[in-house]
Amino acid sequence: MGTAERHEAPESGVRAGATTRRTAEAPDRDIPSQRRDPEFAQSQEQPPYRPLWIEEPARRRRMPDPVRTAAVRAVLLISVTLIQAMVAFLCTLAGSWLAFPMVISSVAGTVVATWGVVDIWVTRQVWNQRNGVVSEPSSTARSLRRERRAARRQARAAGLERERIGRRGGTGQLSHP
Repeated sequence: MGTAERHEAPESGVRAGATTRRTAEAPDRDIPSQRRDPEFAQSQEQPPYRPLWIEEPARRRRMPDPVRTAAVRAVLLISVTLIQAMVAFLCTLAGSWLAFPMVISSVAGTVVATWGVVDIWVTRQVWNQRNGVVSEPSSTARSLRRERRAARRQARAAGLERERIGRRGGTGQLSHP
């Protein structure tokens, strides 16, 4: 007897276990057995639609493309190196002539895989330095961009002022050549 059957409130005052008949169910409890009872058909209403999963916003932002490319490259290098190391180990156990070249190649692969991991770190640092962390209001990159924009604006204004003075034909100069 299932939990729902055990806790049903009997309306006639009879014990719930005595009034409820247990039917032969499929091994999977989600699949009801074939029963022709009208009471059973009414009690077997379809539950409301429930999605398989609920979309949640990402906790972290997506990695920038260059960093993601470096990460994929590093994962591929590491996996190839691990396969080489495993083949070298198995060739050593088997006493094959291929053991020595595989050990040498796995050592070289380890160096290359280490370079791949360092490449992720360097690419991430370079990307952060160039593009800044835009998600934070107190980002240093944002203030640096603001300062650069102000400096460009001042340089442009100074250049326009020089052109304007030059167009006046020497007026405004303190001394004549």
